[in-house]
Amino acid sequence: METKVKAHVAPWKIEEVKTLKGLIKSKPVVAIVDMMDVPAPQLQEIRDKIRDKVTLRMSRNTLIIRALKEAAEELNDPKLAELANYVERGAAILVTDMNPFKLYKMLEENKSPAPVRGGQIAPCDIKVEKGSTGMPPGPFLGELKSVGIPAAIEKGKIAIKEDKVVVKKGEVVSPKLAAVLDRLGIKPIKVGLNVLAVYEDGIIYTPDVLKIDEDKLLADIQSAYQKAFNLAFNTAYPAKDVLPFLIQKAFVEARALSVETAFITKETAGDILAKAQAQALALASKLPDEALDEDVKAKVSSVEASAAPAVEEKKEEEKKEEEKKEEDTGAAGLALLF
Repeated sequence: METKVKAHVAPWKIEEVKTLKGLIKSKPVVAIVDMMDVPAPQLQEIRDKIRDKVTLRMSRNTLIIRALKEAAEELNDPKLAELANYVERGAAILVTDMNPFKLYKMLEENKSPAPVRGGQIAPCDIKVEKGSTGMPPGPFLGELKSVGIPAAIEKGKIAIKEDKVVVKKGEVVSPKLAAVLDRLGIKPIKVGLNVLAVYEDGIIYTPDVLKIDEDKLLADIQSAYQKAFNLAFNTAYPAKDVLPFLIQKAFVEARALSVETAFITKETAGDILAKAQAQALALASKLPDEALDEDVKAKVSSVEASAAPAVEEKKEEEKKEEEKKEEDTGAAGLALLF
């Protein structure tokens, strides 16, 4: 007869899972972060900075996974249980009321530069720059050359002869190279709380989604607004922001039509008369001199002289109005954003 032996679970583990479940249920946003590569002093500094905005608790990965699954079952939220798939390395649970995107940005801003360690994967191309190291001649010159960094003695100091990428993104940094980079004061990585995944309202956000180029986003919004504004303006769609410019355009076109068809109104009477006068003068100037007596010639010359400034002034006003209209229309989309 087989006897089943029930595995004994340490009481502290049961209490820890209970504590983690309470934490998970306490806030709408639950994140899994990696703390493995954060030195203790920097971790304490980060904790002090974010203490008022988030609650952070590190535990064993197995206990975090169990707490997530049990909390998800109790809340009838299967998506929350999927957060357990992102628990790895030195994981910790972080809960907050903050928007996931603001949370990610805050944690990234609280990272600090640090030297790379031997055996780590380079997070980016690591480059040494040309110039003096400030170090006197000695064994370090040989160490530089041994890791492929061109160096020589210049003016009594060890100098790097040219810029060089010593390790590319994704490659493993050798312990020897890591030691050299540390002595050169090169800190190519940033240490802090690395977000593995964030859960909110049935959605899991990963770092590739949370990482946003704010300058590009703003430029995209401005571009989209400008294009939408231009489309609405050109199709005469009476949107709230476009309507004042459509009315202005309609007024200018109606005025031009009134002048062209000699339809006299209070606003266009002066323009129509000025146009008629200009046409009469143009016609008179084309008649042969013998067809005009001296009295008519004198009158034509007098009218031309008196009308010319007014006609030129009118043309200048029309030109300025047209330029202002184009500037207002072209800049409207961007201006209305602010």
